[in-house]
Amino acid sequence: MRAMSFFADMGGNDLYEIRWHGRGGQGAITSAQCLAQAAYLAGFRGVTSAPSFGAERRGAPVTASTRLSHEPIRMFSQVEYPDVVVVLDETLLECADTSAGLKEGGWIVVNSPREPDALALKAPFAVATADATAIAREVGLIVAGTEMVNTAMLGVLARATGLVELEHIRATLAANFPVNVAEKNFEAARLAYEGTKQRTRR
Repeated sequence: MRAMSFFADMGGNDLYEIRWHGRGGQGAITSAQCLAQAAYLAGFRGVTSAPSFGAERRGAPVTASTRLSHEPIRMFSQVEYPDVVVVLDETLLECADTSAGLKEGGWIVVNSPREPDALALKAPFAVATADATAIAREVGLIVAGTEMVNTAMLGVLARATGLVELEHIRATLAANFPVNVAEKNFEAARLAYEGTKQRTRR
């Protein structure tokens, strides 16, 4: 699995921490849970996900955390020093400290139509982008007027880090959604996976 070489570059730790940033209604909490389940299918035996509750209204910034390990995990607090940050709404780069605590050499994965260098993220971490909003619109993932970008961003994360593969995402979606809904969400993940643009660590 590609994640092994990626995280070996970061010191070979066995605990991988992911923090999700989104807005209420975008599915950040669901995506954190789906990643944990997909990682279990990928061979991780310690997986946890946890939401951060605060302003829960639609559109308000929200966070969620996922931890993955090959050993049992006994931590359930929010991730403070992530290996990967996933940003479901590019505007959060301007109004929230999304990269706070991100480990040197880690990944920040952003829903954006722009190239990674155009985001002007200068810290020593890698950047991956994909236009998850356009993809969600293309496949018809719109709820109450909002594009549901969370499953597309699972595809971007998979492409950038190798923590999970598309087959694990497909199986997770199939286990959690009706067939037609799962297929639509997987198509979003697949298109985002294929459309991911990457900038390696500087």
